[in-house]
Amino acid sequence: MTSATQVLEQSVVVFSHNYLPLCRVNIKRAIVLLVTNKAEPLEITTVSGWQVHSPNLVVYVPKHVRLKFTSYERIWKVPPVNRREVLRRDRYSCQYCDSSKNLTLDHVIPRSRGGQHTWDNVVAACERCNSSKGDRSLKEIGMHLRTTPKAPVHPTIAFAEQFWLDLQINVE
Repeated sequence: MTSATQVLEQSVVVFSHNYLPLCRVNIKRAIVLLVTNKAEPLEITTVSGWQVHSPNLVVYVPKHVRLKFTSYERIWKVPPVNRREVLRRDRYSCQYCDSSKNLTLDHVIPRSRGGQHTWDNVVAACERCNSSKGDRSLKEIGMHLRTTPKAPVHPTIAFAEQFWLDLQINVE
């Protein structure tokens, strides 16, 4: 049996009208969506939700709810390739040695060899790794990237991908 405070610390996954997982909300927000009839329970797993009691009402709150109204998806543009966005994507660490000091931008394929200033060619690198790499390719110098550089993904899409991966792992 879970206590009232443990129940209030839980979160609920909200799906769009088209069954796209959008985000997690706290259980209080989920109750408001259910009571105001803006969302409906969605049972996609065999795991049950929680019963929340008030003086006048008992509300069953499932682990997943689906919005009843169609919302317009906001247009999300891929941000420009700049220092701030590249450092954010690379979590403020060098992609060669994992250092977080004196970070610069490095072109994986050097611009002098035809490399472009694009998301899949620019990474964060510390000054030491960047200067030792110079204008050579990774094969020539024997360096390896910790992660493959790619453009940032819409936050909702990233949440949806992670949700379905987690659900597959829990089912297996």
